[in-house]
Amino acid sequence: MTDVPQHAFDDAAQVLQCALTGDSAAVADTFDAVVDRDGVVGAWDVAWCLAATMVGQVPPGGAWTLEFPGIDDARYDKRWVARFVSAYVNGDFPTGEALFGAAIADGTLPDCLLALAGSTVATLRHRAA
Repeated sequence: MTDVPQHAFDDAAQVLQCALTGDSAAVADTFDAVVDRDGVVGAWDVAWCLAATMVGQVPPGGAWTLEFPGIDDARYDKRWVARFVSAYVNGDFPTGEALFGAAIADGTLPDCLLALAGSTVATLRHRAA
């Protein structure tokens, strides 16, 4: 995990709280506030925290591959989440940064971040079941 400021963890917790209640507008507003305060780097930090929450403890050593059945047929935001989480698991910062840059250029970063929040919540709920 990269070094992220404490407020990124707090922001990620706020995003998750909003996502857990199904309030996608509040999730978007939280990300907007982060970007207003810290720019896209702040959004990156929160996204990295969400990926860490989704994945949990990453076992040391080696490159990891993740199974995402049907990912090639998924919407852009879902493919982005799968690739971003894979980048997190492998500590592949350049790929994570490239994904952020592409989503910004495509105008899809808000949708991708919303999908990441939703996927993180779905993972947490699955673990709790």
